[in-house]
Amino acid sequence: MTILITGATDGIGLVTAKRLAEGGRTVLLHGRSQEKLRAAAHEIGGNPETYCADLSRLEEVAELADAILSAHDRLDVLINNAGVYKTPQTKTQDGLDVRFVVNTIAPYLLTRRLLPIIPRDGRVVNLSSAAQAPVDPAAMRGQTAVGDMAAYSQSKLAITIWTQDMAKDHPDGPVFVSVNPGSLLASKMVKEGFGVAGNDLAIGADILCRAALSDEFFNASGQYFDNDSGRFALPHPAAGDGDSVAAVMAVLAEFTTQAR
Repeated sequence: MTILITGATDGIGLVTAKRLAEGGRTVLLHGRSQEKLRAAAHEIGGNPETYCADLSRLEEVAELADAILSAHDRLDVLINNAGVYKTPQTKTQDGLDVRFVVNTIAPYLLTRRLLPIIPRDGRVVNLSSAAQAPVDPAAMRGQTAVGDMAAYSQSKLAITIWTQDMAKDHPDGPVFVSVNPGSLLASKMVKEGFGVAGNDLAIGADILCRAALSDEFFNASGQYFDNDSGRFALPHPAAGDGDSVAAVMAVLAEFTTQAR
């Protein structure tokens, strides 16, 4: 079994990678620092493959996908874990909002490019959040500036929306599921963004491993799992509003066209 985890050099991603590497699974680690990737690979052991890419740069997202496609003809699980909340520079070189690019757009483009090697019984696990808010398409395009929490909560609803939309487009699989791994876990993002120590990262790693491997997610395509309540739940009502969904998917379609 081959599993790719983005943002795997620290936090929930690293803990999840360590667990998934047990039992002889092939774990592909993504990060944006070669030094951190080497440290993570050493900590996990077993000489896992590492892939370095800055997900705020869409050309590097494409290069990441191409590198994986050239090395593998099958990817059983893709965990889109990488995310950003606070950052000193909120705009990319292309004038886009970093939070939307890393949290929503990059994982969408990466998933689309890797879909040809994800089997029907494979899974795509997307990191959502309890923080969700209606998406402003202009903010998603980088045309309107928004604050940290607004960008984060909108980007997390947007990834939840495209998860359910992609599930509808692929009724025969793979499974697409969005997961809130737990609020205020002890990640670097939480410590820097909220100034609190946070809860045990194992809480988030446990649900991501279950989403990747367990039978309880076998028929869960398109659903949202809220680990705060420990159950499948309804995301923000905007995820069920046809106009809101269409607006998000239209923006993603624009980026898909640009990326070709």
